[in-house]
Amino acid sequence: MTTPIQFSDLALSPLLLPGLDALGYHVLTPIQEQALPAILDGRDVIAQAPTGSGKTAAFGLGLLRNIDVAAARPQALVLCPTRELADQVGQQLRKLATGIPNLKLSVLCGGIPLAPQLASLAQHAPQVVVGTPGRILELMQKDALDLRDLRTLVLDEADRMLDMGFDEPIRAIVKRTPKERQTLLFSATFPEAIRTLAQTMLRDPLEISVGGGAQPAAITSHFFTADPARRVQQLAALLLQFNPDSAVVFCNMRKDADEVAGSLAHYGFSALALHGDMEQRDRDEVLVRFANRSCNVLVASDVAARGLDIDDIGAVVNFELPSDADTYLHRIGRTGRAGRSGLALSLVAEKELDRLAMIEQQQNGAIKREHIHPLEGRPRGVPQAPMATLRIDAGRTDKLRPGDIVGALTGEAGLAKEAVGKIATFPTRSYVAITRKQASQALEKLRSGKIKGRRFRIHLL
Repeated sequence: MTTPIQFSDLALSPLLLPGLDALGYHVLTPIQEQALPAILDGRDVIAQAPTGSGKTAAFGLGLLRNIDVAAARPQALVLCPTRELADQVGQQLRKLATGIPNLKLSVLCGGIPLAPQLASLAQHAPQVVVGTPGRILELMQKDALDLRDLRTLVLDEADRMLDMGFDEPIRAIVKRTPKERQTLLFSATFPEAIRTLAQTMLRDPLEISVGGGAQPAAITSHFFTADPARRVQQLAALLLQFNPDSAVVFCNMRKDADEVAGSLAHYGFSALALHGDMEQRDRDEVLVRFANRSCNVLVASDVAARGLDIDDIGAVVNFELPSDADTYLHRIGRTGRAGRSGLALSLVAEKELDRLAMIEQQQNGAIKREHIHPLEGRPRGVPQAPMATLRIDAGRTDKLRPGDIVGALTGEAGLAKEAVGKIATFPTRSYVAITRKQASQALEKLRSGKIKGRRFRIHLL
């Protein structure tokens, strides 16, 4: 048995070690083991790697080791398909850079006002930029973002960026960067469009594939014959039968996500939809509520779910099969992580049998479809999410911190500390999870009292 490679075995700058300690990283994951030596050696890399494989740390260590903090100009750019993923990558890179003094990292995405981003860039240019292609190109066209000194370019979740129509913006951005840059491309799947993109942008890349071929052993899969006319009732029956603590239901169409979530809510499930047509604030709110256990069923499109960074999802349900086997693997890879067992449930109609055949080919074995009887009428005893969420209309710009919220709840409001769950703060609002039975009491107490000596508008979501 080979001895696992540790980060301490690599020739990393001492400035990167505090970040690894802060994140609790000691042993390299398979993608890090295969990609990091080449990345640190300056090579271009194209890697097929699923969510949760550790790829952010792999490219993060590579781009941070190249940064000259004395130079106030962009030296590394990470392009992501969605704002949620960009925020997630930005947070992890900031933690990795804990030991690097005076490093500025900016997350620049669409869906939020342009003016503050322009002001921030004018005041002090960042050394590291994370963003979505549309907004990055817009800032470059306004001469607010100069990438002439770029050393490292990362395309994260490249397949989804192409799915979302970002091909042209990506090519326009790349044209304005130095030819001698290092380029790192990460993708969950390798369609032909990705290979074409890689050929035009990467120089003699090392090609790596991790976790792309077989279903993880920790995931138990079941496939059910779908009745197209009663698919939602079958979905509800599956959720009641298997009763996962939390579930992500994948729909192929955005409009289906709203309809399915609405139907599940009608049956009594704590269900919310997540898709790209939603306003950014609403998407943030849904992700917060799912992460803090105020919602236990998330009905999502593939692209919207890319920002989902939750390790303990009880089950993944395919309302219908995706069009290719790699996407199926990527979906179900969100359950059974961090050493836990996972559950994957799929509804398969007759017209989807060709898609099932592709999954069978990838898994090297025949798949048997089971039968599930549709739900009849409105059920009793539908499991509720254990928490509820209070939204406070104040955030980081109001100097409101999680500790202030906990103090108000456990002090003046009289709640036990165990009744308070996750807290998420944004610039102008904050969210706190409260055990469902005590949420109304907490709302009443906070509205009649003060937080940090001030009164704020508070709502129960």
